[in-house]
Amino acid sequence: VTKWDLQSQSLFARNSYNPEFCECITFATSTPTPTSFTGDRAAFIGRNRSLRDPAAMEHERLTGDVDAGLDPCAAMQVVVEIEPRQTVEMTFLLGQADDEETARGLVTRFRDPANVEAAFQETRRWWGRLLSTIEVETPELSTNFLLNRWLLYQTLSCRMWGRSALYQSSGGYGFRDQLQDVMALVHAAPDLARDHILRAAARQFVEGDVQHWWHPESGAGVRSRISDDLLWLPFVTAHYVRTTGDAAILGQMAPFLEAKPLEEQQTESLSIPVVSTVEGSLLEHCRRAIARAATAGPHGLPLIGGGDWNDGLNRVGLGGKGESVWLAWFKICVLSDFAELLILREHHEEAEASNARAAQLAETIDAQAWDGAWYRRGYLDDGTPFGSKECTEARIDSIPQTWAAISGAGSPDRVEVALRSLEENLVREADSLILLFTPPFDKNPADFGYIKGYPPGVRENGGQYTHAAAWVAMAFARLGDGDKAVRLLRMLNPVERAREEESYERYKVEPYVMAGDVYSLAGHVGRGGWSWYTGAAAWTYRVWIEEVLGFQRRGDTLKINPVIPKDWPGFRLQYRYQNTLYRIAVENPVPCSSGVTLVEVDGIMVANKIVTLRDDGLRHEVRVVLGT
Repeated sequence: VTKWDLQSQSLFARNSYNPEFCECITFATSTPTPTSFTGDRAAFIGRNRSLRDPAAMEHERLTGDVDAGLDPCAAMQVVVEIEPRQTVEMTFLLGQADDEETARGLVTRFRDPANVEAAFQETRRWWGRLLSTIEVETPELSTNFLLNRWLLYQTLSCRMWGRSALYQSSGGYGFRDQLQDVMALVHAAPDLARDHILRAAARQFVEGDVQHWWHPESGAGVRSRISDDLLWLPFVTAHYVRTTGDAAILGQMAPFLEAKPLEEQQTESLSIPVVSTVEGSLLEHCRRAIARAATAGPHGLPLIGGGDWNDGLNRVGLGGKGESVWLAWFKICVLSDFAELLILREHHEEAEASNARAAQLAETIDAQAWDGAWYRRGYLDDGTPFGSKECTEARIDSIPQTWAAISGAGSPDRVEVALRSLEENLVREADSLILLFTPPFDKNPADFGYIKGYPPGVRENGGQYTHAAAWVAMAFARLGDGDKAVRLLRMLNPVERAREEESYERYKVEPYVMAGDVYSLAGHVGRGGWSWYTGAAAWTYRVWIEEVLGFQRRGDTLKINPVIPKDWPGFRLQYRYQNTLYRIAVENPVPCSSGVTLVEVDGIMVANKIVTLRDDGLRHEVRVVLGT
């Protein structure tokens, strides 16, 4: 509902239908104050018109219409007379406040140009410091553009704080979503990563399962049968502890939730759970997650439940027997990582048992999931394999292949064959696409889930799902193939899609942030979708920084272990460790992808090639030489 506030000369808008935010005000105004305004989008655009040619531009003033019952917008007209060679400065203000009085106070404050300039410069300083924690200079200019600013900005501003974009206006936290995002923030904003890990832990039920998503104000959210959500808590916790050295977080206490368990035939339930009086350490939360996920189907593989990472496969395992091969690989990572955490807390017997379960699961995958040239995606409730050469649709899926490499648990020979099959079937160089699987679902009568509601080649249904495509580059980097890893990452780079007008006209979305998906649908090949609000930003950042450029911090030590294209002469990386600057120059004199032969710090050779990080306020020069 819109209104014109005479006192502040601003457009106000309120969502009266939301009980949690019904008093909150969104406001828009300008300095000089608006000459006219409208809160009616339909009147502004006009019948059979568009924003390219709105009807409002044919009138001297805007209509002044506000109130309920309109297609709401905030449109303002500001009339300014400028003399020849004169400069006029204008400010447009868009904001949100808890109530009308607070909104008026903000408008009054930012009518003063000095306050506007001060806030603008402070914002620039804050982002400048955070985004300059790691700065790179590679031979790929478009890569520098993304790594030095946009990927982390997208991750923090949109995914962590806004939790909203044009394709999905939600405001809620996804359990697995933001946990994955904070993995990219462990260097630039470790405090934010730490806070969110504990926030997520507090959304776990006493039984060990978690809310698939929740709203932070009320705690309202969904309890589901999604099988991977809960496992991201130990996975991300291990990454945070390994990188920062902050093992103390494992002893931090967080409450559990209590709510009515799902009925046997229920797939999910929306509720506001009660915060339990029972609480546990973060380590205990991780332990309960792993215990809850200790399932096995007829082939000994984890049950897919109501979907795994690919939520769209939400009807594969509703009978209680469907299995996920990807989840098995992921679970191996989680069990191995959890063993590391247990050792830090001196639970050695439990750590051995966790590693043993991981090894056993790897044997099960080898025995039950190999399809001859790649790993199957899983099994339906009736035992039918999918992601298999036996299938006419979804014959090969990328994520069981990539995580066979990422986990480090796949047989080297089979992983090599699987990734070759992935490249042959899912990488379409001419279209710069890395497909999630192929062929897409179209005529298969089996009910795999809501994934079949997407047209063939759109989003998870056989398009490029960029989140998973980043894992493809990561897998090749893990195998030491820097040429292939960077070639694939270049295909994912939105800047590259804007180099030519023809490709950008197909792409249609912003060329400076990651898009969640790119279509392979005939007639729309190369069209981007779901931009901004995608976990692809965080994963792409991590693959570049940690895998390709080889930036591997472990507490107060740093190892640079790159996997780069052979034709790169090297690259530079600057890292601010607290208040100390480390300037790292990587040289590649004998063209190779990997293999560090020399590390020097301030001209002194480091025998073990591991840099000890010291916050002494000085500037240190690090030289890394690659060779075979």
